[in-house]
Amino acid sequence: MTSNGGSVAFEGLYSKLEEDDREDGNMSRTSDVQPVFSVSLSPSRPSGPGRYRLATACLGTLCVILLVSLIAVAAHYKNKPEGGANASSEISKQMQDEEDVASLTAAVRSIEEEKQQLLKEKEELLIKLAAKMATKAPQVTTAPPIVCPLNWHLFNSSCYFISRVFREWDESQSFCQSRGAHLAIIHTAEEQTFLWDLLPRGHWNAFWFGITDGHTEDQWKWVDGTPLVGGFWEVGEPNNHINEDCGYIIKTQVLERVAIRSWYDAPCSMALPYICEKEMIAGTSTAMPH
Repeated sequence: MTSNGGSVAFEGLYSKLEEDDREDGNMSRTSDVQPVFSVSLSPSRPSGPGRYRLATACLGTLCVILLVSLIAVAAHYKNKPEGGANASSEISKQMQDEEDVASLTAAVRSIEEEKQQLLKEKEELLIKLAAKMATKAPQVTTAPPIVCPLNWHLFNSSCYFISRVFREWDESQSFCQSRGAHLAIIHTAEEQTFLWDLLPRGHWNAFWFGITDGHTEDQWKWVDGTPLVGGFWEVGEPNNHINEDCGYIIKTQVLERVAIRSWYDAPCSMALPYICEKEMIAGTSTAMPH
């Protein structure tokens, strides 16, 4: 836009100089046809258009150069602040972008460090859990089994011995105690059935076990002093027929007789075989009775 203005001004100036030159030429030609004796009242002017054209061209060229230079300088200083502002804005934006990238990088690094810390804590917890389970496991899985000696029979955590020797009730209890045991204490139908199945059938096979009301009539207690609750008495028993203060189990050849109705009372002085019981600790055993 500035160059076009300069060109128009130059063309206008050049046209003006050409018009002046033509006028000078016309004047020269007009003066050539005047009479010899005409007198000019105006001052004399140098003749010849060549010198005016050259001076005009030089002057016009110089003016154009100056004009273009002024326009260029003005445009340079006009655009310089805008260019500087844009450059400053670009630098500021670049710096902001770099700060954002640095912040994001720091955030990612922090999250990664936190993740690594959580993984480390998880691994430590798993190790502690495994160690805790390992300390508990031997108590359940590695305990040695209960071993009963020959002719003793294991049920739950007790070993039972079925004697074939006949003794009174007190003597039977003393023998069992000499073996670290006692006459059998029976609390459940499962235990009663287990022992009853061990007994041989016979006409009237009877075996002492650890119950008596010798201290107080009709108050039956076990040999450890605890009172009897329930029991597996035959119908009509105990009846204390002739001072019957001790209990025994029978197993006859009558197949209709059942384990849970097989207890009777009898005089403690009777000689019968007996059943010993020894509560066991894992890994221990009893001595074999004779």
